[in-house]
Amino acid sequence: MQFIVKIKNVKNTDELEGAWNLDNFKDLLSRFDVPDADTLEDNEVKEFLFMAINEFEPREAAREVLSYKLSNELTEGQIDNLSHEMLEQKMAEKYTEIDLHKPLFEVNQLLYKAYNGKFPHIQVNVIDFEMKSKNNTDFEINKELALKALVHGLSDNNLLLRLLGDQLEGKLPFPEAEGIVWVLKDKGSNQYEMITSEKWLTKDEIEKTEFECDVEIYEEDGDES
Repeated sequence: MQFIVKIKNVKNTDELEGAWNLDNFKDLLSRFDVPDADTLEDNEVKEFLFMAINEFEPREAAREVLSYKLSNELTEGQIDNLSHEMLEQKMAEKYTEIDLHKPLFEVNQLLYKAYNGKFPHIQVNVIDFEMKSKNNTDFEINKELALKALVHGLSDNNLLLRLLGDQLEGKLPFPEAEGIVWVLKDKGSNQYEMITSEKWLTKDEIEKTEFECDVEIYEEDGDES
């Protein structure tokens, strides 16, 4: 598949819209033993939660928030280990399971704000781009297609190209794309927004902002017995 791509803007942010909502904050209030939490006005909930978190040691607070967010994906032992590691390291970038990078960022984001900087400061990139078929072929963009197209504008030392070259070239399946691309929004008229960790793509690595590219999709060999 052939595409024409224009990278229009790349910006950093340490906020991920929609990561936490009012109901989440209220649930966490109960975990942090806030009395009469149900009597708080909605505009007070976040402030009281942050005050409650600060009554706990950072590692204890991390354990509570991790358990709330990831108890279905991680064991108690894994959560306990992470609660120690994430105070010093950017686990939203370093954790071995790529699919957990986004929720780990959300946990880190909340704790970083609550403790006013005791946890690592992690940023993500928001990429605005245009992507359209060179031959006016109908296609539905997904995370894999978008990522495979965008890397054609990146320098050779980009981590995606170094670690996942065969997947990007369509030689192997690419399930990692779902965890690497945290958000992909179709804004209409071939305009898109992608959010991904700085681990995978930085503004400095973009060498071309307008280019044509071929995207290969992995196909299993049907002749294999």
